[in-house]
Amino acid sequence: MQAITVRDRAAGLAGLSLTEEPYPHAAENDVVVRVHAAGFTRGELDWPGTWSDRAGHDRTPSVPGHEVSGIVVELGYGTTGLSVGQRVFGLTDWTRNGSLAEYVAVEARNLAPLPAGISHTMAAALPISGLTAWQALFDHGRLAAGQTVLIHGAAGGVGSVAVQLAREAGARVIGTGRAAARDTALGLGADVFLDLEADRLEDVGQVDLVLDVIGGDILDRSAALVRSGGTLVTIAAPPTVLPRNGRAIFFVVEPDRARLADLARWLRDGRLRLIVGAVRPLAEAPAAFAPAQPTPGKTIIRVTEGE
Repeated sequence: MQAITVRDRAAGLAGLSLTEEPYPHAAENDVVVRVHAAGFTRGELDWPGTWSDRAGHDRTPSVPGHEVSGIVVELGYGTTGLSVGQRVFGLTDWTRNGSLAEYVAVEARNLAPLPAGISHTMAAALPISGLTAWQALFDHGRLAAGQTVLIHGAAGGVGSVAVQLAREAGARVIGTGRAAARDTALGLGADVFLDLEADRLEDVGQVDLVLDVIGGDILDRSAALVRSGGTLVTIAAPPTVLPRNGRAIFFVVEPDRARLADLARWLRDGRLRLIVGAVRPLAEAPAAFAPAQPTPGKTIIRVTEGE
């Protein structure tokens, strides 16, 4: 099969290439998915799991990409809950070969059925952004109706979904980003937008929850905005400045079949909007990691034609 692989950590993005790789083995409780569309995170070549397995052993050449949508073509021993020929989407394992390939072996529990009416392209854009936003707001942030949430990067992949979920939950939403993101964030349901390059972050006032995807100085300054009993949640880095009388949480998104199914239904029913940008073929995936001209929305790699 054809796949995008990395072999040399020191080479960085220059080490990405299209190669011929063996067809994946379906271990116990796995399925093999014929990949139709795949998503990736541009920083994942810096992740330890890209280079090592769970035991810490080198696993290069490795296939990046951790979001997948496609068709189940094989079941591993003991696999239940999915069937051959079924449309599925979800997260591939962090420390195994990923989705930038014609086929990928995935733990069945990491995948959810893909409802009719949702394209593979859209489905591949949902797992990381959707699950991260949900887990940040509700599992870790305990957001409730009537509360105020500050969402950094409100027009980005995670932030754009978080704005919509928070509004659905009855929260007041303050979004941040660059000036060009204002209309997008407000259109998604943010009540207020703050330009991080022109406005004072401190003018936001006190909030019940901060969702940070930026890190650095923005993360540090956000701690002071959390009111007593509130929460600062970040996916950027473990916070070094903590809220006074509040909680601070750094987390990595986890697979969740049931929640993926919920998000897919909302997407199908028009209650959730995803911002998809460029759609490129597998051979162009290396270039998509570092595009010459950045485009708004999430880049999706189309591996197989047909929905």
